[in-house]
Amino acid sequence: MRLRGLERWIAIVRLAAVPFAAFQVGFSSHYPSGYEADAWAATAVLAAGAIAFYALARRELDGRAATAAGIAAVAFDTAIVSVFVLIYNFEPGTPTRQLLFLPLVEAAVRFQLVGGLAVAVASAPVAAEYEKLRVDRFHNGYHADFVTFQLGVELLMALIVGWLVRRLARESALAEARAEEALALRDELGRRADLLDAANRCVRALGSSLALPEAFGAFIRELRGLVPFDRVAIVLAEDSAARVMAAAGAGADAVFPPGSRTTLTGTLLEDVLHSNQPIYRRELDPARYPEEREFTELGLGSRLAAPLLAGARPIGMLSLVRAERDAFSPSEIELVALLGRLVASAVQNIHAYEAERRTVEELRRLSQLRADFVSLVSHELRSPMAAVIGSARTLQLRWRELKPEQRDAFLALIGDETSRLASLIGDVLDTSRIDAGTFTYTFGDVDLTSLIEETVGTAIVGQDEVPVLAEVQADLPTVRGDAERLRQVLSNLIDNAVKYSPHGAPVDVRAIALNGNVHVDVSDRGAGIAPENQRVIFEKFGRAGTGTKPGTGLGLYIARSIAEAHGGALEVSSAPGMGATFTLTLPIS
Repeated sequence: MRLRGLERWIAIVRLAAVPFAAFQVGFSSHYPSGYEADAWAATAVLAAGAIAFYALARRELDGRAATAAGIAAVAFDTAIVSVFVLIYNFEPGTPTRQLLFLPLVEAAVRFQLVGGLAVAVASAPVAAEYEKLRVDRFHNGYHADFVTFQLGVELLMALIVGWLVRRLARESALAEARAEEALALRDELGRRADLLDAANRCVRALGSSLALPEAFGAFIRELRGLVPFDRVAIVLAEDSAARVMAAAGAGADAVFPPGSRTTLTGTLLEDVLHSNQPIYRRELDPARYPEEREFTELGLGSRLAAPLLAGARPIGMLSLVRAERDAFSPSEIELVALLGRLVASAVQNIHAYEAERRTVEELRRLSQLRADFVSLVSHELRSPMAAVIGSARTLQLRWRELKPEQRDAFLALIGDETSRLASLIGDVLDTSRIDAGTFTYTFGDVDLTSLIEETVGTAIVGQDEVPVLAEVQADLPTVRGDAERLRQVLSNLIDNAVKYSPHGAPVDVRAIALNGNVHVDVSDRGAGIAPENQRVIFEKFGRAGTGTKPGTGLGLYIARSIAEAHGGALEVSSAPGMGATFTLTLPIS
């Protein structure tokens, strides 16, 4: 029925396209010789095909015939659209090629990914011929990239629309299955009225708290009045183990108390998870499962276990035990099975709430980081720009009045602040490239000894307030990497160490080979980094709260990304007041 409705709707749209095509053909002008006749002929074919397919859509077709009709319709629409695209190649600057998207979307709606991809591939020769016709007409050179761009966009569109249609089909099938199940259950509503009323009381108990222990405690108190028991337990399956979430009744404090874990293998829970159905143990003697030996010692005689079903997936069980043998009635088994579903829903909802709460907290933290980044970038841009503009204005207005050394000082200031701006923009661009996956590397054998010495030498020449000392192991092995990217990492670490070091306190750079890796440590004697900030500083826009120091919070994010791209790592070891040591680890070639 859904496919038939789709066919009729597409047939109606195809009919509506006929007057539109006729209007466009008649409205267009400056046709080359013979093109207008071709356009009217294509419009006539479109009209005939639209009428024929509309008539076909009104007929009752079986599955195979309907599929064949759909394929024929897609082929017809693709051919007609291709003809119009090729006819109107003479119009410059019009998005004629985009008409190829129409049969692509139609094919994706009809046949999901396969249809969309097939039409995208089939339209490639049309795009190529279109470009060739435009070259012949306008003599502007053949642009293969126009063809590949068109094909690439069509493939992406086919993937997106096809996936959405497939997802919609799955969701529709699931919805239809649920609807059929609801219809089947409607006839049993009368008999289940009392059952649902009892279950609702348990649901209210489960919803009384967003903490699992409290919710389970309230549920067990309500359950005691509905299904009497001598012992009850709620057990979840976690990582091949059975974890008791709640327990009450005989031996609950000593035998598998709440919070205890045991292996899942061989237990009743394992069978419940596999069968996805309630399991009723009419007698516990002889013991079939290892935990039942302890239950018999407590004087218990029968056991009922219902799966906790989150959708169709079992996540645990609700276990009730009584002292009498064969003590559970069919109605109680049915009720416990229903309660198992409700308990699973409560567990799922509480877990979802916790996940959402953590997500909201993380989003709030990221939002604050972005706000801080905007503030930092604004400040970082404003200060050097003000210095550059002020110095340039001064030189422009008072060039003849200034002494040569004053001019040099202004020019040096402009150069320094421009370099600072370039560094800021470079960090932002590098971050964008890393996120987009376009950050490039040129790998080769890198002599880290020379690289460290050069980077340290540059840091020493660039300032004279903080000594920078290098200690490199003799015959340090080479590593496989991009020398310039690694220089960028080392420069960032050393510059940060110099920035956060007190005046006169040395920065130590050490390199040593150990266990197949080269370890480069950059240590400062600054204020240190609090434990809660040691993860934040490696994130985009993340800073350790030292707002008095300039920076955007991108340098360490870029540095760690480069280190990981080399198969290495970048870590920090620090404590407040004890300085910080950043360790770059790289595998030996």
